[in-house]
Amino acid sequence: MCSPIPLEQQDIDAACLKIAELLDESVVVDNYDGRPTGEQTPEYQIVQKGKTWDLSKIDFEKLKEDFQHASYKNIEITDLRVFIERKLEQMIQQNVTRIDFVQRLQEIIDAYNAGGASTEDYYNDLVNHAKEMQAEDERHVREGLTEDELELFDLLKKEKMTRAETQTVKLAARSLLHRLLEEHPKVLVQDWFKDNQRRKIVRSAVEKVLDDNLPDSYDRVLFKKKCDNVYELIFDHASRERKWAA
Repeated sequence: MCSPIPLEQQDIDAACLKIAELLDESVVVDNYDGRPTGEQTPEYQIVQKGKTWDLSKIDFEKLKEDFQHASYKNIEITDLRVFIERKLEQMIQQNVTRIDFVQRLQEIIDAYNAGGASTEDYYNDLVNHAKEMQAEDERHVREGLTEDELELFDLLKKEKMTRAETQTVKLAARSLLHRLLEEHPKVLVQDWFKDNQRRKIVRSAVEKVLDDNLPDSYDRVLFKKKCDNVYELIFDHASRERKWAA
């Protein structure tokens, strides 16, 4: 499970850029063995090999077993790696606190490139990483939250919480989303983020809901930090015309 992290836009942008770079690198040469062939030039393409995966249905042990008998192991690795990178991009767009999954993927790649892992170990590490992603992708169900509620919950939770505090923070996340999207007077009006007065209204709404709902164990410093993180998230979604944008 991802640990809560401060919402820093440069971190989010860096993670998305890293995924794009990884995708750019995830190419193989089609019908090219390194020898000159007259005027023929190699064609570079992202390899799919007709495979489509649903993260929720992958049999990870079978993936590892099939890899043992694969004729072209590098292609199998590329297939899986591209799938992971693209799925990670979707998962981060859904929940910004998942940035550490990108960092972990980079560590796996770096270890292999540095000669610290065999081809088989590299593939197994990718499979295990995809398995952790599957658990994360399904976590909102276990937590009894929607995906959007989970993103807010991840920003609001603190490092150590009792069971009662956890339930209270979940309620705070649910209440805040309801206030932003359902209640009147409407908070997220068209282009609110461009107007200073409207920004203050949104910020005030966030603070009011969290002040009413977060546990008493959140001191003023922590409370302000959580308000800042949530407001920055809402602002970023609106300015990029993503979810919750009016």
